[in-house]
Amino acid sequence: MTEPALLLLRQDDIRAAAAGLDAVEVVRQTLLLHAAGRTTLPAEAYLPWHTATGAFARSLALPGAVWGDRPAVGLKLINSCLDNPARGLPRAQGWTFLFDPDTARPAAMLEAAWISATRTAAYTALSFRLLGDPATDRVAVLGCGALAEAHLRLLAAELPEAKYLLHDLDPDRAAALAACWAGRLAVSVAGSAREAVAGAGLVVTVTTTTTGYLAQDWLAPGALIAHVSLDDVLPEVIEQADVLVVDDWDLIAADDRRVLGRMYRSGAVTGPAGQRFAADAGAGRRVDATLAEILTGDHPGRSAATDIVLSNPFGMGVLDVALAAAVRDLAMAGDIGTTLRP
Repeated sequence: MTEPALLLLRQDDIRAAAAGLDAVEVVRQTLLLHAAGRTTLPAEAYLPWHTATGAFARSLALPGAVWGDRPAVGLKLINSCLDNPARGLPRAQGWTFLFDPDTARPAAMLEAAWISATRTAAYTALSFRLLGDPATDRVAVLGCGALAEAHLRLLAAELPEAKYLLHDLDPDRAAALAACWAGRLAVSVAGSAREAVAGAGLVVTVTTTTTGYLAQDWLAPGALIAHVSLDDVLPEVIEQADVLVVDDWDLIAADDRRVLGRMYRSGAVTGPAGQRFAADAGAGRRVDATLAEILTGDHPGRSAATDIVLSNPFGMGVLDVALAAAVRDLAMAGDIGTTLRP
């Protein structure tokens, strides 16, 4: 038997192949399969360390399998270092691998940062469709790195007429992102996070902070907070949100590094089925639903226009694998990428 080839897709290849890709639809279909029990989603592997300069670095490995009409099996391996932007390097970089479902051989290797950022932004866009106010005319984006750029790219199709307020602790980074989108969106730089959030119907947090700062009284009635970076909101926002939605409860419950996982351990939060971290833990604020349950109609989502909704996704490897498989298929159809043979 001929040794199978490996398809290598660099970021330029991925962008070319994905030109006609509907990433939001890929996420939607994968969540439906996940709700139907047609995915395999193991726990994330997490390796943290500090560099010689004391900067925080980490490696994440997120495996997953999607058992749809065309199975996709793979692994996202993505590393990051907070010092990288100062070196002129992306903060996060890695590879997403796809495996042959029959032989388990690696079949494709895709640059991970674009896939990961697009998957995250697509999840936010879908969350807005299901839980946001269609009349939203103001969007706050906190943090102005690659994830912010991916969100602007997809949200431009959802809310093309909205005003976008960008904020970053590095004003130059916020100004640079605003300049990139000038003329395509009504985008400006806010002097503070609170200024950006004030009156926003959609708040997107894409920072690297490990210290909460976003308070309940910053939020406008009816706001949807896409809490992507997971440590921005203060516990009071979680406790007082009218609707609290996650992507996968088991992933969040297994994690002790982010605010929702910490609140679960303290008894301040319980799972969607009333799960408690310990038998003697308090009956804290209950998670309302997963986004898949909103999508299937098993949970109604917001019940009033003024409800404040907090979407708190952990990040599901099956979404990376599904999106990578969709890109791989388009690349193969377009003869894009580099074929590596043993």
